[in-house]
Amino acid sequence: MVAVADNPGLNVGGITPFTTIDFPGHLAAVLFCQGCPWRCRYCHNPHLLPMVPSGKHAWADILSWLETRKGLLEGVVLSGGEPLAQRHLIPSVAQLRDMGYAVALHTSGVSPRRFREVLPSIDWVGLDIKAPFDEYDAITASGAVSGKHAKEVLVDLLASGKAHELRCTLDPDYFTPERAAKMATQLAGLGAGHLIVQSCRDNEHRHSKPVAEAIRTAFEQILPNVQYRS
Repeated sequence: MVAVADNPGLNVGGITPFTTIDFPGHLAAVLFCQGCPWRCRYCHNPHLLPMVPSGKHAWADILSWLETRKGLLEGVVLSGGEPLAQRHLIPSVAQLRDMGYAVALHTSGVSPRRFREVLPSIDWVGLDIKAPFDEYDAITASGAVSGKHAKEVLVDLLASGKAHELRCTLDPDYFTPERAAKMATQLAGLGAGHLIVQSCRDNEHRHSKPVAEAIRTAFEQILPNVQYRS
């Protein structure tokens, strides 16, 4: 096991002690990593965006707490913020696995290199798909490279055969049926067969019912398995 003193650990800005929905098939805790290089307009954890020097929870304290949860929890979910922005992600995942925990990764795919490094140690991946890959900057405000990186991560994920979920949050200021069809076509062309579609959390800013139905149809005509979450 990597010694705590040898690994500063993840910068954690929040913890959910127990979840049954964030890691399919596992009772888990969620560690919300502090910091993300992208600036998606609909981000539901904006307080986790700043890349501050240290989070609210010391890594040593988190590991000590997880020791007390052995036999009660089966897995740990790394969410964010953005786990792939964490410098010490690889040794931290190794520590979690050495403790006997399965590890799930929720990511937007900001770093293909780090994703390839950590993927062998990950049991399940939830990958956010923001938009057609050539239009990512419209959502991330982080340049065209954001779409390039997300596409690379998706290609590596699909090639790995790892259990995963692809999901997309529908930004009503961006998504149209035409863009939905374009994105679905790109996903299908890479070999993706499913997509979880979810609405923005702000109920005041959602697509009208006719537009929402048209977007749904656009996805379903191209991808064989499309599911919806409110």
